[in-house]
Amino acid sequence: MRKSRFFSGIALLALSASGCGLAAASNERDVMVPAEPTMIDFVDPATIVGLSTRTLTEGDSTSSRYVYINYPDLATAPALNEALQEQAERQLRDFRAYTTGDEPVYPRPELNVDWQLAAASPQAIGVRLRTGQFLGDNWGNSTRTYWFDPHKGKAVDSTGLLSGEAALERLATLVKEQLKKRGSQVELDIVRAGGDEFDSMAFNSGGDLVVEFDDCQLGPCSLGRLAVAVPAGQVAPLLSGLGRQAQESVREAAKGAMSGDRPHFAPTTSPDAVSNRAGSVDCARVKCVALTFDDGPGQYTGELLNRLAKERARATFFTVGSNAAAQPALLRRMSMEGHLVANHSWAHRDLSKQASSKAADSLEKTGNAVAAAIGQTPTVARPPYGAVNQQLRDVARRLGLSLVTWDVDTRDQLGGTKDDIANRAVREAHPGAIILMHDIHRETVDAVPDILKRLRGKGYSFVTVPELYGSAGMQAGRLYRSGNELPGKQPLT
Repeated sequence: MRKSRFFSGIALLALSASGCGLAAASNERDVMVPAEPTMIDFVDPATIVGLSTRTLTEGDSTSSRYVYINYPDLATAPALNEALQEQAERQLRDFRAYTTGDEPVYPRPELNVDWQLAAASPQAIGVRLRTGQFLGDNWGNSTRTYWFDPHKGKAVDSTGLLSGEAALERLATLVKEQLKKRGSQVELDIVRAGGDEFDSMAFNSGGDLVVEFDDCQLGPCSLGRLAVAVPAGQVAPLLSGLGRQAQESVREAAKGAMSGDRPHFAPTTSPDAVSNRAGSVDCARVKCVALTFDDGPGQYTGELLNRLAKERARATFFTVGSNAAAQPALLRRMSMEGHLVANHSWAHRDLSKQASSKAADSLEKTGNAVAAAIGQTPTVARPPYGAVNQQLRDVARRLGLSLVTWDVDTRDQLGGTKDDIANRAVREAHPGAIILMHDIHRETVDAVPDILKRLRGKGYSFVTVPELYGSAGMQAGRLYRSGNELPGKQPLT
């Protein structure tokens, strides 16, 4: 079954009448095929000065579809930022159009986009977008890589690494020669210079050009994920100026990594970093609420921390692992200022639709990223979209994680003004409430001072989620929606 692309930049897999489904979930891993020559050594985003992240989201437990699109924003690459934003908006717009219908689709269709840095230097920057889609059967995956030339201030797609149409034609021939080794099921005729088969190209540490293909793009889904590495010597005559810069950039980065030049971030060792200790406020005697912020850290998180610090209010941050790894300094600040840094999975995919091993890997990777930043592994996790099943609860129990959703939704995901968000939070707050917000939205951050002022005027104290449960603590594998769910606890009036 051949993949059909029905909108720009997203690889969707057509479901045929014969029952052919999407590619196997095992293809989601960052494991290249074959392993060595097509492996890309991605740049650690935490080492890039001026990098932040932007996010487009849609969906909660009541929505007909889920969307989480995350991409980097680099202070030194405005044209690249613009290209990434346009791609994200196009993917969101077209996914909405494709999944909008009169009847709800169950399980909910899902679009998820995360990213990696294929290169980052004064010579070239490469951003690899990885798209996953769930359309009722399984996950299908695709990649697209954009490149930026710092000397010209110009962003291009992957074909910009090549010197022109003739070079692309020659590359197609070289790629076909390698694909022949994969057997007769590979449809070589699909690989052509004028198609969209060359939308994801980068260099490995040896300077070979890695060409990636999407699930089901060149043949049956049973083939899994295909990628080939064109040797550096063969590809050298085909490269553009940017291509040569990118190739050299990756080679130099590999040498630096081998010599130990890559910077490392020491974990926080201060005892003040342990901010999930229950008992600093007795919520059995005091009116407590837990403000929670999902999906960051993002471009507005630093300002939110400023506002919380000014009002001496603590909160719980459910961080997405890829964002946490990219911006560890913000995590250290959260922890040092008394907030709880918690787990929100690696890439914000619905964990209830994942195999147990996939869900566990997502949570463990995020826990490791947080621990590397603050020296403390989260024991509290929020499943993306609040989607929980028994399998996920079993995974959480094995990992020592308590699952937390919410009982007050400010609905800031739907937009609205800062006043709308603040009014919902204050109107629906109650002792023991767990209030859902997102620090990726400008309006939410602007609403926080009003929320703090009005709730404090009503006698509320702001605590982290574990503090709601006092000395009884929280149990791994259990789902918590409100501080009032503790057996025997009576809500204050």
